[in-house]
Amino acid sequence: MTDFVFSVIIKYTRSDRAYTVTFPDLPGCVTFGDTLDEANRMAAEALSGYLASIFERNVRIPKPSKSKRKNVYLIRPETPVLAALSLRALREELRLSQTEAAKRLGITYQAYQRLENPRSANPTLRTLEKVAKALGKRLVLTLEDGAEAA
Repeated sequence: MTDFVFSVIIKYTRSDRAYTVTFPDLPGCVTFGDTLDEANRMAAEALSGYLASIFERNVRIPKPSKSKRKNVYLIRPETPVLAALSLRALREELRLSQTEAAKRLGITYQAYQRLENPRSANPTLRTLEKVAKALGKRLVLTLEDGAEAA
């Protein structure tokens, strides 16, 4: 299954007095922050918006590459976007249609579509557990610190 952890390059720009954030794998996805912490938070928000946007336009989400460059951090999208995209990737890996996945879950096609939509997905843990079980997987949650430097 696809891992949605993307490399970002965060550099302090003296002339702007800000940290500029760029995504090597996502052309045009750029943000900034006044502090390094803010730049990391803004990176997750920018990544989430970018991925949701290309998802809605039915553009394939690129696979993240692992960069060995300096000032590289690893960023995940915000939880609702990550859940929706992970669910879609799992369904596609299992070669199921949305209709088939909905039947396995005992929900309507429309309800299932909302689970895979990054703009409307906000499943509860109970729903995620039900989805995982219906798709033959186990839900594993981790708590992590913020961004990781590479």
